Amino acid sequence: MSVLEGPVCGMTWGWTGVRGTWAVPEAAASMQAMAEHAVTWTAISYAALQATPFSTEIGYDSEPTVTDDEIVWAIREARALGMKVCLKPVVNVADGTWRAHIGFFDWDVPGEPSWTEWFASYRAFLLHAARIAEAEQCEMLCIGCEMVRADGQEQHWRALIRDIREIYSGLITYNCDKYQEDRVTWWDAVDVVSSSGYYPIDAWEENLDRIERVVTASGRPFVFLEAGCPSRVGSPARPNDWTLAGAPSGEAQLAYYRAMFDACARRPWVEGFFLWDWPPRLYDEIDAFSNDDYCPYGKPAGRYLRETYAAMSRKERA
Repeated sequence: MSVLEGPVCGMTWGWTGVRGTWAVPEAAASMQAMAEHAVTWTAISYAALQATPFSTEIGYDSEPTVTDDEIVWAIREARALGMKVCLKPVVNVADGTWRAHIGFFDWDVPGEPSWTEWFASYRAFLLHAARIAEAEQCEMLCIGCEMVRADGQEQHWRALIRDIREIYSGLITYNCDKYQEDRVTWWDAVDVVSSSGYYPIDAWEENLDRIERVVTASGRPFVFLEAGCPSRVGSPARPNDWTLAGAPSGEAQLAYYRAMFDACARRPWVEGFFLWDWPPRLYDEIDAFSNDDYCPYGKPAGRYLRETYAAMSRKERA
């Protein structure tokens, strides 16, 4: 059996981890509603900020990032609801630049910000998360998300992973961005290969063919640490674009879910998903028809998801 011990029927919860929005009644109600969709794993995800893509200091212990107490609350709440946990600390850029563009010279230059300086700060952030994950016995720790420019810093990543393993005994994964699965050169250092599967609705087969070669070569299990589609017209063709203009459409989201799950069901090496995403404070179910974001709550995709995840779990038990 895979180290994942069965299908990952997962959902990301809590993004972006704003201080004061976890460990409150609304957050507890949100996680309860998520669990009721046959979710068996959750990626508890929160962000720490650096000022610009060229900054080397990451303020993981200050606002707006959730506190350690809030993180522990979320982990324990998920466990009480019967879910396994992947802790997912993420770095964001305060000026709005996507984290994929964080970057420095390929080699260290005196007087210039460097990868060495950045990884020193990132290491402190990740080791802090690893201590929490170990203390709370999280099943998995995600050590990075969509860090496209950083992906090439192989030696820094390998050193970070060695340091994390001194602290954390669970599974380690790295969430590369879409189309980057075959560009990461250090998959052998992690336990689970994962990526953000925001592929156009008509492009799943060709991308799964490409990813399959990576997974086979790695000898590691694979999950989509992110995947999903906003519930709006046009989003199935550009599921990664949360700013895309379009009218709310639960049917568009449902069509995408069907295509994604059908394509992946034909690939037994795809061991599951952590879908994007479930907020710490849910909109009212009566307002689901007008909500155009990724969360499937109260939408046709939510009903489909509950049935699909329940069927995946039943098949594993059979």
